[in-house]
Amino acid sequence: MFLSRRFYLVAFAVILVIIGEQAWSPLFFFGQGLLALLIVAVTIDAAMLWHRRGITASRSLSHRFSNGDDNTVSLRVENSYSFPVWLTVIDEIPAHFQRRDIAFPLQLKSQEGKNIDYRLRPVRRGIYSFGRLRVFTSTVLGLLQRRFTCAEPCDVKVYPSFLMLRQYELLAISNRLTEMGIKKIRRIGNNTEFEQIKDYVQGDDYRTINWRATARRHQLMVNVYQDERSQQVFSVIDKGRTMQHAFRGMTLLDYAINASLVLAYVAMHREDKAGLVTFNDHFDTFVPASKQPGHIETLLERLYAQQTTFGESDYSALVAHLDKHLSKRSLLILYTHFIGLQSMHRQLPYLIQLARRHRLLVVFFMDNEIKDYIALPATDTEDLYRHVIAEKFEHEQRLIASQLCRHGILSLLTTPDQLSVDVINKYLEMKSRQML
Repeated sequence: MFLSRRFYLVAFAVILVIIGEQAWSPLFFFGQGLLALLIVAVTIDAAMLWHRRGITASRSLSHRFSNGDDNTVSLRVENSYSFPVWLTVIDEIPAHFQRRDIAFPLQLKSQEGKNIDYRLRPVRRGIYSFGRLRVFTSTVLGLLQRRFTCAEPCDVKVYPSFLMLRQYELLAISNRLTEMGIKKIRRIGNNTEFEQIKDYVQGDDYRTINWRATARRHQLMVNVYQDERSQQVFSVIDKGRTMQHAFRGMTLLDYAINASLVLAYVAMHREDKAGLVTFNDHFDTFVPASKQPGHIETLLERLYAQQTTFGESDYSALVAHLDKHLSKRSLLILYTHFIGLQSMHRQLPYLIQLARRHRLLVVFFMDNEIKDYIALPATDTEDLYRHVIAEKFEHEQRLIASQLCRHGILSLLTTPDQLSVDVINKYLEMKSRQML
């Protein structure tokens, strides 16, 4: 049983009236009457709330959450009392979210039920523990509150962003990946694999006209080509200390994991095979490239437990093990982060070795905060010096990209929030240019 704020206000008023009898004696009897009424009202309030268990509540949520996305949690509260009630519903969410606003005021009529939906955005993978539902109930008198404890504690696993896959699913199937903010890419040249011959329609490339079929059918026929299939696409994720940098609460490693999962999904819909490699101070995870049903679930499970380390990544171990595991030329998309030009130069010999046997795309990150800071005008001399340092750092990032290009290594400099879109764009561009 909990005494409400209204109870304390009424009790304080009664005490003031009783004390007032020092100035005017009739107030003493009036105060006694008010005190008796208060006791009767509290008794009635308690009898109404405790004569039965009148409130039930339940929680409905997915058995796994998507990292970096808004995940919906649904609450259902029902009133089986014969009178209306006023409720405060509190869900004991995991401490990881650091939120204190999961308390919902609610009014229910007799025999009425309502749903409450709210969203949680995790920024770390792992196991999150939910507690119970606490429902504080009061009647129209509002002097007492009864706490109902509902719903069982449960654990939810936070996986890499599988919700992002749904955004691209229909687009990948219908070949419309240039929508949803993904920029259009000019397709250069023809695709490499013949698919079929069809009737010419306005807009078809006249260079694809099949003159022999046209002569036989006495109408224009064109060849239809498709992207070359069954190519191996590996996401290679650096788990060294540089990938611990955070943006909007998520580490660069988590952004890379989400992007690699989406890329694998898109590549498999393009009939390519998707694989996974992770490494830090040693060669860690290798998932062979495949396009079989259920392969996305395999990648999801392997990506779930990946964590960064405080050491520097060993690129020599990466090169040595990829030579053993990959006999076929593949597209390697390396997610890493270079602090400066020197950090890139230390790894450049190993990147060159990878680029000799495979098509290598190095994806590294631009700092959003530095980019936004450079856009602001300098206010004083000290601020001007900071701008110069920030611009120097940004210039180094672009210099890294140009030096990689000089050695025949493709690169992609992007921001964490645009990573998935930019990587898919680059993959589609390389696919259309027959660069895999």
